[in-house]
Amino acid sequence: MVNDVLFNGAGRLIPHRMAEELPMPGSPPRSARFDGRVVVVSGAGSRDERIGNGRAAAILLASAGARVALLDRDRDRAQSTARMVAGGGGTSIVLEADVSEPDCCEAAVKEVVAQFGSVYGLVNNVGISSPPGTAVDVDPDEWDLGMRVNVKSMMLLSKYCLPHMIAAGGGSIVNVSSGAGPPGGPPSLLHPTAKAAVIGLTQAMARQHGRSGVRVNCVAPAGERGGWDTGHAVRFLLSDEARWITGVVFPVGAGGLSPPPGAPQDGPVQPDGA
Repeated sequence: MVNDVLFNGAGRLIPHRMAEELPMPGSPPRSARFDGRVVVVSGAGSRDERIGNGRAAAILLASAGARVALLDRDRDRAQSTARMVAGGGGTSIVLEADVSEPDCCEAAVKEVVAQFGSVYGLVNNVGISSPPGTAVDVDPDEWDLGMRVNVKSMMLLSKYCLPHMIAAGGGSIVNVSSGAGPPGGPPSLLHPTAKAAVIGLTQAMARQHGRSGVRVNCVAPAGERGGWDTGHAVRFLLSDEARWITGVVFPVGAGGLSPPPGAPQDGPVQPDGA
């Protein structure tokens, strides 16, 4: 049996309760199936019938056997996602919640545990791009709102999900940032600042909770490559196939290039064709 260790986001080895004996050469890969594990997805709805990041992640996770809790402040949007999940034979529940509010997050997680019995995974997907403006002209109150929705919401849901993951021996969290985070992004000051904060949050949490068997990673979509592409990245990072991966920023954006000719575009298509 090998030592129970895992590389953290800083490249240092730390003990890991979920570590297992390394497979011998030629052994089959770990499963991408979730087999009834419970995953909470915030921002699980999308405008009209489009496939946003949260909706895509929820559908793909359910198609891989996860039981998915669909959180959104707009119940109708989450219900639309639930119908898509059911259409693929998946299992989900819908919870209306403003995840920027502590009481709402605590109540939502309690309800997930009451209905499903546990929490294995969390997809922190909620975010807004407003307010516009530079440091000179941005509205301070709108700035506070943007940081509360984009960053505080991820801390809050993690706060209430983590105890259940730790008690179960481990789990996995994926935070959705943006390709606009690290380099500075668009003229709006709030959006790249908040998304960069999500990356810092991810890497700090990966170091803090790795010893408890919880992996924390970040997906950074860029350009037009959201939706199904982001959903596939989220599903991979949550799965056992990524069991040695934590503290990483996973870019989804074709290297910042335009999609190649013939690449599938986001829309109401079947996930298997994405």
